[in-house]
Amino acid sequence: MRFRFIEEHKSVWKIFLMCQVLQVSRSGYHRWQRRPLSCRSQNRKSLQEQIKVIHNTKHKDNYGSPRVHRELLSQGIPCSENTVAKVMQAAGIQAKFKKKFQVTTDSNHAHPVAANVLDRQFDKSTEPNQTWVSDITYIWTNQGWLYLACVVDLYSRKVVGWSMSSQMTKELVLDALQMAIIRRCPKGSLLHHSDRGSQYCSEAYQRALKVNGIQCSMSRKGDCWDNAVMESFFATLKKELVHRQKYETRALARHSIFEYIEVFYNRERLHSSLGYQSPEMFEQAV
Repeated sequence: MRFRFIEEHKSVWKIFLMCQVLQVSRSGYHRWQRRPLSCRSQNRKSLQEQIKVIHNTKHKDNYGSPRVHRELLSQGIPCSENTVAKVMQAAGIQAKFKKKFQVTTDSNHAHPVAANVLDRQFDKSTEPNQTWVSDITYIWTNQGWLYLACVVDLYSRKVVGWSMSSQMTKELVLDALQMAIIRRCPKGSLLHHSDRGSQYCSEAYQRALKVNGIQCSMSRKGDCWDNAVMESFFATLKKELVHRQKYETRALARHSIFEYIEVFYNRERLHSSLGYQSPEMFEQAV
C-alpha cells in the first residue's frame, strides 16, 4: 500500500521524501516497480482498456456501467456489473452531459383536440405498429434553433420517422409522420399519440392520420407524463449528444442528429427496457 501511494503521488512529491516519511527504502520501492503485475491486476488493466474502447471510441462517452457491462458480455468478456462500475470509477470513466430552454408546444389554438386514448399505457404494445408516439424538440446552433420532430414505435422504442427544420410548422411533423408511414407500411389498428400542439391539431395533420386509418390520441393540457416515452427519448438525445456539442450551423447539427438516430440509437444503443438490446435487434428477434 505504501509503495502504491508513492507511485500514485510521485508527480506531487519527491520519491526520496515520501520514502523517508513512510519509512520504506528507495531500493525496495524500485524493486516493487519492476515486479510483474499480478494476474488480478493484469485482468483489471485489460478490462479498463476494453471499457475505454467501448466508452470513448464506440459510444462517445454515452454509456454508464450497466450498458458497458452488457456490451462486454455481448463481446464474450466475462465480468460482473459491480466490477465494471468499480473499474470505471477508479479510472474516472463516466457518462457525461448539460442544458437550454425553448417552448415547443402551442396549445393555445382553436383546433379540435383528441381524447387521451393512450392513457400512459406505454408497455401495452405486443408487436410493431400498434402505437406510435410523436413530439417536437429543439437544438441550438449558431445559426439559430433547429427543430426536430420524431415518431417512436412504443413496441421497440425505435425512431421510425423524423424531420428537421429551422421552423416549427405543421410540415415539420407531417414529414416525420410520412417517413414513418412509408417505412413501416402499417396495417391494422394503429394509435398515434402526441401533445395537443397546434402542429398536431392542424387540419392537414389530422387529415393525414385519417387517410391512413390511424386513430389519434393526445396528452392532457400541460401534462408531460402523458407522453413520457418521447420526453425520455429527447432527454437521452440531448444528454448523450446535443448538450455535449457546439453546432456552428444547422447543417452540422442535422448530420450529427441523423447519425445518432439512424446509426447509434436505432441499431446500436442498448435499452434497459428491451432487455439491453437495440430497437433493431429487438424487432429482428421476433
